[in-house]
Amino acid sequence: MPLPPYKRLINKEKILVPYLLLSALCGDHLTMADESDPYTFTTDTLPTDPRFLPPLANGKLGWRVYNNIMHMDGVYNGEGGLCHRADVPSPLAVSLEMEEPAQHTYSLDTHQGIFTHTLSTANVTASQSLYAHRYYSNMMVMEILLVRQVTSEEPITVKLVSSFTPESKDIVFQPAPDYRGGRHIQGQTTTAEVPGGSCTSVHLIWTPITSSLTLLAEQSQSRWGFILVATNSAQSAKASFDEGLGLMASGNLRPSHQQAWRELWIESTVELAGNETLSKAVIGCMFYLLSAFPSLHDTSNLFGGVSPGGLSNGGDGQDYWGHVFWDQDIWMYPGIALFYPKLAQAVLEYRVRTIDGAKDNAEKQGYKGLKFPWESAVTGREVCPEDIYGEQEIHINGDVTLAFQHYLYLTQDLSMFTKGRGSEVIWGVADYWVSRVTWSPEEQSYHLLGVMPPDEYYYNVNNSVYTNTVAKFSLQFAVELAELLQYPAPKEWQEVAEQIKIPFDEESNYHPEYDGYVKGYPVKQADTVMLGYPLGLPMSPEVRKNDLELYEPVTDPHGPAMTWGMYAVGWLELGEAEKAQQLLERCFNNIQGPFQVWSESSDGSGAVNFLTGMGGFLQAVLFGYSGFRIRKECLSFSPILPTDISELRIRGVSYLGNKMDWMLRGDEVCIILRKQVTKSKNAKRCDLQVVLKASGTKIPLIPDQPVTFHREAGHICELDSANSCWPM
Repeated sequence: MPLPPYKRLINKEKILVPYLLLSALCGDHLTMADESDPYTFTTDTLPTDPRFLPPLANGKLGWRVYNNIMHMDGVYNGEGGLCHRADVPSPLAVSLEMEEPAQHTYSLDTHQGIFTHTLSTANVTASQSLYAHRYYSNMMVMEILLVRQVTSEEPITVKLVSSFTPESKDIVFQPAPDYRGGRHIQGQTTTAEVPGGSCTSVHLIWTPITSSLTLLAEQSQSRWGFILVATNSAQSAKASFDEGLGLMASGNLRPSHQQAWRELWIESTVELAGNETLSKAVIGCMFYLLSAFPSLHDTSNLFGGVSPGGLSNGGDGQDYWGHVFWDQDIWMYPGIALFYPKLAQAVLEYRVRTIDGAKDNAEKQGYKGLKFPWESAVTGREVCPEDIYGEQEIHINGDVTLAFQHYLYLTQDLSMFTKGRGSEVIWGVADYWVSRVTWSPEEQSYHLLGVMPPDEYYYNVNNSVYTNTVAKFSLQFAVELAELLQYPAPKEWQEVAEQIKIPFDEESNYHPEYDGYVKGYPVKQADTVMLGYPLGLPMSPEVRKNDLELYEPVTDPHGPAMTWGMYAVGWLELGEAEKAQQLLERCFNNIQGPFQVWSESSDGSGAVNFLTGMGGFLQAVLFGYSGFRIRKECLSFSPILPTDISELRIRGVSYLGNKMDWMLRGDEVCIILRKQVTKSKNAKRCDLQVVLKASGTKIPLIPDQPVTFHREAGHICELDSANSCWPM
């Protein structure tokens, strides 16, 4: 369908406001060379491995460009361990070709969420743009633009080569009547996730794509638009298609998408100067993680969680089948929650919707309360293909509750725990731990027997130090939440929390990974080193160092990508910035090709678009360099930068209803509290102050007034504790 000119964006300048404000108030703007925009990834050749083509997603739809398969959030096929993301055929599986030789350029603009293939000849420039619409999330778009380069009366034709077929091995499709010029197919998945469950309906309506397009002799340029909508009902599919046609007619199809991405980047950015490779990696991580989450305007409350490979991956036998693991709650969530409370809430709401499944899991294992699945799809019932993981990798329960705990500390939004049923999650997990522990008369402590730690090289071990620690903290949080909500907490919660065993070797002054662990045994990934961060188990610097030094040399160098970020955070805690940087840069081996797509393993194997690795890497930057730690009464910080990073700007940190922009440069720290235009309906906005640790200096944060100080540790907290946001 020919498109009218794009509508001018009235609010285009708004994206500059936080950038220019931070620049004006804290010093010169972080400069980026025009010829090397870190937000645009460009190449003249595509990756030889199609797995590393850029994924486009928006929290509802996910697709790898040129692939004839896409996926929809929450649409799975198969029962139990055979459950996987259902393959959905993609009508936009189209490549642009020309008869005459052309120069090819492929670019991914992460600021706008648009992938573009440009073919240039002496006569014409042809471009194909693809995007998953960021506002209208049931919609994907392809646009073709032909621009004549020389005056000529000859028509110019380009080919559109499609690999689409309206078929799927997971969905039985039938043709439906065309709708407003669009093709329409409808179908259902073949097998429900649980016996007796309902199969999911899928409806696709798309603009027919011709085999060629022609720029007529009298035209200097022309643009065509093609939309695809994918939903679960005919009614919503038709409504979305109507919306798309209206946007095309008004010239607002692309601008509305760009504006939605603009809003995300206004909310938060992470930029650094001095290391271009690191800068691009951080931007890529932010882009792909944000792509996995729903729109800020989504009101459906039906988000299906984030899987390790995101929505673009996860078909049968691929990328963990699209299941949701602890990866979401421990690895991806923290970097999102620090900036976007609404997106953090979507993750928690997903876990709440799986409460019934978690209860069923616990009952089947003979325990009380809730047992969240090691691998989750829609219902929350265990869908791991191998029983041992669901039975033994029980630390998932504590990982889930830690996400809820951090949300409360960042927002003080108790409605998530009352109306939102978050308290049921926390207290259900506490009941599980109490029923799962065994009392040891010999050691006078509670034990967790027969578990698998995060280090999956070992199983059926006793007292995994990570598992026991995360259980301890989730029990303590259950007691704390019960006090806040005036709920009568069973005394066993506190009793088990106080007396659960946390393995520690007094002689060697370190934490063994589990009872009986032998120093020097290989480990798969970050495990014990996560006690310090993200769990925050109190320990001396000597013990922290011993844990890092003991486990680093025996960690599998080809293990999962997120590992080295946790080691980097540990060394940054100890002030060893250069050592931390060396470890963090190991992650670069997992970044494949020009579009910053991560693989699970450094050799390119494993899950692709590996959001888990990106999440761990991003945490190393956000929580490592800044030293941010989320605590009940404050957001603490202890900034440190390696020598090759001259400046770090973290914009949009969200805390107690406020937004803060941070700049770290040399020995200087600058914080600006943003003037709030709107505020969350659930989050109270509290007045804040900076408290510096060494001097005890207290500085109120006033909107648009920078606070600059010599680099030292401290914390952000409420200005007046007498008017605390916490209920008294």
